[in-house]
Amino acid sequence: MSILLNIETATKNCSVSIAKEGKTILCKEIAEANFSHAEKLHVFIEEILNETNLTFKDLKAVAVSQGPGSYTGLRIGVSSAKGLCYALGLPLIAIDTLELLARRISIEEGVIIPMIDARRMEAYTSLFDKDYNKIRKTEAEVINEASYEEIKTAIHLVGDGIMKFKEVLTNDKFVYHDEVVFPSANEMSFLSYEKYKKSDFVDVAYFEPYYLKDFVLNR
Repeated sequence: MSILLNIETATKNCSVSIAKEGKTILCKEIAEANFSHAEKLHVFIEEILNETNLTFKDLKAVAVSQGPGSYTGLRIGVSSAKGLCYALGLPLIAIDTLELLARRISIEEGVIIPMIDARRMEAYTSLFDKDYNKIRKTEAEVINEASYEEIKTAIHLVGDGIMKFKEVLTNDKFVYHDEVVFPSANEMSFLSYEKYKKSDFVDVAYFEPYYLKDFVLNR
């Protein structure tokens, strides 16, 4: 029986799920503007284990959202995941944050562009087809009126980065899924289990979050 713990802290959403054979048993999350990850993360982990009558000894691996995203959020999530893996002797699984975000919606045609808000007119983006295959690398992208002109099909935009571009990307091909804002550990359950089955683990000692951009202190 494969019980996996999933941790997602790349954005304002502090999200934890526990899954059995790739299916979420329970997910707890909260999105707050002041990034309460340091206070909430371990509380959520303890609550989830207690409410599912599981213990740390039942876990087979820990999965963490690898980024891109918030420097502070990623650092907290990855540090916690690595600490658990060290203490429990468990393998660590890294999951692409933008794929998690893309998987929060389902489409029948077109492409999905998940967007995580970055500074100014930038967003962390990638491009996925309707089956969630990544067809463009992840990048920190400056968005303007000419962005995505080469894509002629419907473009489904999802994430907290899309709101500031509504007056920039105005073509009818853009579909705004503004009800979905943050990636969630709920979508990690399937992905982490698929990686677990293939023993697709990262090195606990050397793994670092995918920050993509250097940390800048706001003054």
